[in-house]
Amino acid sequence: MKLIEIYEVLNNLSPFELQEKWDNAGLLVGSFEDEIENVYLSIDLDLELVSSFKENSLVITHHPLIFSGLKKVNYNTYSTKLLRELIKKNISLISMHTNIDKTHLNSYFIEEILGFNIINTKEFISNCEVNMNFDDLIKHISSKLAMKTIKAVRCSDFIKTLAVVTGSGMSLIDEVKADCFLTGDIKYHDAMEAKARGLSLIDIRHYESERCFAPLIEGLLSEYLKKNKLKAIITASKNPFEFFIEGETVE
Repeated sequence: MKLIEIYEVLNNLSPFELQEKWDNAGLLVGSFEDEIENVYLSIDLDLELVSSFKENSLVITHHPLIFSGLKKVNYNTYSTKLLRELIKKNISLISMHTNIDKTHLNSYFIEEILGFNIINTKEFISNCEVNMNFDDLIKHISSKLAMKTIKAVRCSDFIKTLAVVTGSGMSLIDEVKADCFLTGDIKYHDAMEAKARGLSLIDIRHYESERCFAPLIEGLLSEYLKKNKLKAIITASKNPFEFFIEGETVE
């Protein structure tokens, strides 16, 4: 199968033109004329993962390997080291980033992973009516995401409405109209700002909120690939962070 065929299916599911201006989703490595023998899915890439891929494959990631223009390709940075391995093995790369966030990922995470119903969505922000005590909401999210540690900002003990943005969403705080905001990559000054506004926060970290990307895409592509005698292989780069409680590693 030629890469262009899969690209067009992905573009119909979640048009690449929907990506933000600063984003770099789309075909990043390879040619539309490449013949594809295997399809891999992952939130990100790392060297260990790429070394396991077969030659003449396509990998579809959430995060783009290249965000801005490269002035040097000298194999001493994250992106150039991986580019070298992809090219050596004739592996093509398509990334679906802010386009899939808007069309599928956020809603999939909320409904299929957290089990909440969405009442409205505006681009990246989806709102849910949860009607839960703050402590119970933390326990529910911890259980659904299998997270032993979660940091949060409590501004009220009862949460009626919850706003959710997968990945890193604190730049959207001015658009949040809810009792609590669930997102990743929350910094200290973000927490202070939210506290002043009376907005509770729950930080589910970046990797954890988007690791469902691969099963999402597998579900969207499964019937099409089956007709073409291909199978999407779900893979996962390792979370670069480790977490410790009293010196012991935890998930």
